[in-house]
Amino acid sequence: MLVVTPNTCIDVTTWLPALVPGSVSRATRTEVTAGGKGVNVIRTLTALGRAPTLVGLSPVSDPRLGELLAAEGCDFLAVPQRGQARLALILLEEAGRVTVINGRGPEPAEWDRDAFLSAITAHVDAHGPAAVLCSGSLPPDVPLTLYGRVVVMAHERGIPAYVDAAPGVLGASLSSEPDLVSPNVGEAESLLHGRTDEHVEEEGDDLADRCVEASRELHSRGARRAVVTAGSHGAALTTQHGSWWVDAVRVDVVNPIGAGDSFLAGTAHALANGASDVDAVRFGMAVAAAAVQHERGGSLDASLVDGLLERLAPGVTA
Repeated sequence: MLVVTPNTCIDVTTWLPALVPGSVSRATRTEVTAGGKGVNVIRTLTALGRAPTLVGLSPVSDPRLGELLAAEGCDFLAVPQRGQARLALILLEEAGRVTVINGRGPEPAEWDRDAFLSAITAHVDAHGPAAVLCSGSLPPDVPLTLYGRVVVMAHERGIPAYVDAAPGVLGASLSSEPDLVSPNVGEAESLLHGRTDEHVEEEGDDLADRCVEASRELHSRGARRAVVTAGSHGAALTTQHGSWWVDAVRVDVVNPIGAGDSFLAGTAHALANGASDVDAVRFGMAVAAAAVQHERGGSLDASLVDGLLERLAPGVTA
């Protein structure tokens, strides 16, 4: 599989007793890793036994990103960018609260958009991947249709293409009929209803209904499979054959960051293996449940997945 993530970054994850704004906090531990949603997707696909390729921007003056990915065994198709690497700061408190500060990506003059698209097309033509997964945000001032162009290119070659991106980018890709979209409910409602807040974990007695409604609307706008996730609560799926709600399985969460990325990877893996739409979503949810038990986003013990899948209830027609 080919994972497309232009806005790669370096994650600086810090563990601390508690974050108190306006004060000086002392960390108990800090870890620096390659980051970006697509990196989490790559980690998950690799854990599931696939050999995916990541295409993304890489600073020519800073080798850290390439070195970090190489250390993880990632096949990285690097497209050069000038300027500094994008940084993401992830703060994990002992009580379980998570704070994420996403840095700004490279400016338009610092990379060649046509070269990036050409690299994707050349790889698809040379390798014919099982699917193309567009994952994560775009750098500043990039046309929101970038992922849509990738989807069209993949479809012209008979290859499925999936999109998991920020609301504006996701919305701009729907007319290209991606084979799967998988926003969380906050992202979906931002796109559909102009919602401005976003939470790591959503709440509300009407959460399942909101997810189903959003998945139906995304499908009506072009997504062939529209999944809307709600963290530890579950996920809604809508296709041309109907809508379903799947309850999540409860696990002890170590780090929820990257759960949606692992879900996308798990679902894509199952679809490539011939699973039905509902079963693919259930498999993706089991993979995500395994991933959140690991402290690094996108990483998981694949041996846990089958047991978690057995604990998941069948999808319920919505």
